[in-house]
Amino acid sequence: MFQLGKTIVSEDIIEKDFVCNLSACKGACCVDGEAGAPLDKEEAKILEEIYPKVKPFLRKEGIAVIEKEGTWVTSEWGELETPLLDGKDCAYVIFDEKKTALCGIEEAYNSGAIDWKKPVSCHLYPIRVKDYSEFSAVNYHKWEICDDACTLGKELQVPVYKFVKQALVRKFGQNWYDELEKVAEKHLKTL
Repeated sequence: MFQLGKTIVSEDIIEKDFVCNLSACKGACCVDGEAGAPLDKEEAKILEEIYPKVKPFLRKEGIAVIEKEGTWVTSEWGELETPLLDGKDCAYVIFDEKKTALCGIEEAYNSGAIDWKKPVSCHLYPIRVKDYSEFSAVNYHKWEICDDACTLGKELQVPVYKFVKQALVRKFGQNWYDELEKVAEKHLKTL
């Protein structure tokens, strides 16, 4: 672990390789698991505001859940997250013709209907950020459904932090990312 500003960062994001391989996993991270995508308060507000523009991109099952439970829910641990369909699929998940899970929010963004890509927790994956009162912990989340992404990342030699560069800049800013790159270069020379 090392400190960058008000973050404590795991070396795994530098040492591990990762490139999403949707053709292999079919977007399993959006349909497996025990919780929806983590949200902060600002993102919950954004979801409420953009929902009318995102709705046309969603499946009827997802719309039904969102209209029953809301555009976001509070978990039993008091954390904000996207609602789930039958305790599995994120309510915002859609599927393409190959049965690959995609984000309906991101599809609305890609079409120009909205200017917000998706929750930053989704954009950052496989990095998870846990906020504490004095700092944020930035960790690599290893999940077996992403084994193909690890294999592809290793083949292409793309470390996790480079794969999620855009999301890290979105979350922490360009200066933070520039410092991360400097730390990564030094760290990799010592391996």
